[in-house]
Amino acid sequence: MLALFGAILVTAVFLPNTAFADNEALTQRVHQFLYEKTQTLGEEVVIDLRAPSPHLPACINPTPFLPNADQAPLGRVSVGVRCGEQQSQIRYLQAQVDVIGPYAVASEDISRGTLITESMLNTQRGNLGELSSRTLTDADNIVGNVALRPIRSGSSFQAHDIQAPRLVERGQRVTVIAEGTAFRISREGEAMDDGGLDERIRVRFGSREILEARIIADGVLQLDF
Repeated sequence: MLALFGAILVTAVFLPNTAFADNEALTQRVHQFLYEKTQTLGEEVVIDLRAPSPHLPACINPTPFLPNADQAPLGRVSVGVRCGEQQSQIRYLQAQVDVIGPYAVASEDISRGTLITESMLNTQRGNLGELSSRTLTDADNIVGNVALRPIRSGSSFQAHDIQAPRLVERGQRVTVIAEGTAFRISREGEAMDDGGLDERIRVRFGSREILEARIIADGVLQLDF
């Protein structure tokens, strides 16, 4: 009877410690994952990760991922974690990610339709996690684009505020190039859509043939094989 009591006592003490160790390993892995994703975004990164529920089973071989892979993990973030040898179990952890760093703002009022140049930008420093998820922080992603609406001095730039300048307009006669290792062919056609650099639009040849091509220059498109 005493031996049985001892076994029960050891189990009662050991299981909570094991659960704590499992949760500690899980949070460390997620913390490392978020840091790797954000360390190049600014000068200082602060990650506040909510602890996983102690009532959930252990997460074996935790593999974090972002549900929205195209969005930078800033502000309130949900991180998915695949668990198990087959990675078949998924759970989610919540975090607050603050990154202190520079971002671009307008140095002057910019009118709609204006081609944005480097002289129209200033750099401001702050918490990137407090900005909209669609804020463009890098000047390289702003300069050379056209303002779609008026932008006030001191404002940050949103992805829907700007677009690449139109290099092709609907109805325009364009040149379409197809090339490979040992050939280069060009044909003239009629653009069926507006488009900017690297955008894919439809081009009509004659009365029936329609192909999709990528804009590479003003009035010039390329067929990608």
